Amino acid sequence: MEKQMVLSSSEWQVMECLWQRPSTLMELVADLEKSVGWSKSTVATMVRRMEEKGIITYEEQGRTKTFRPVLSREDVAARETNNLLRRAYSGSIGMLVNAMAQRNSLTKADIDELYEILRRAEEDAK
Repeated sequence: MEKQMVLSSSEWQVMECLWQRPSTLMELVADLEKSVGWSKSTVATMVRRMEEKGIITYEEQGRTKTFRPVLSREDVAARETNNLLRRAYSGSIGMLVNAMAQRNSLTKADIDELYEILRRAEEDAK
């Protein structure tokens, strides 16, 4: 994953399946055919490319490979968030939150959650 810091939207689709459970190629085909309409060859190509990039790995059991993600969803989401923050908001969390607030994108529950996150961060900073 070090070589590729940001997942493509197609790679996210595969990872979402694998974060739910390790899967064989045929299980991935079934899941992705249902959710995004991919064929077996499309899934096989994505899995091969992701394996080459080091994004996913597998365990072999006889002739069957069971694929699993190399990194957790939380690690990938944190990297993607940092990339977005750096590119779109010059690294400013304040600019990001302000953009969300100005567009009325924050619910009362979101605001309460942000206050709680900030309270915990303040406590940890002491």
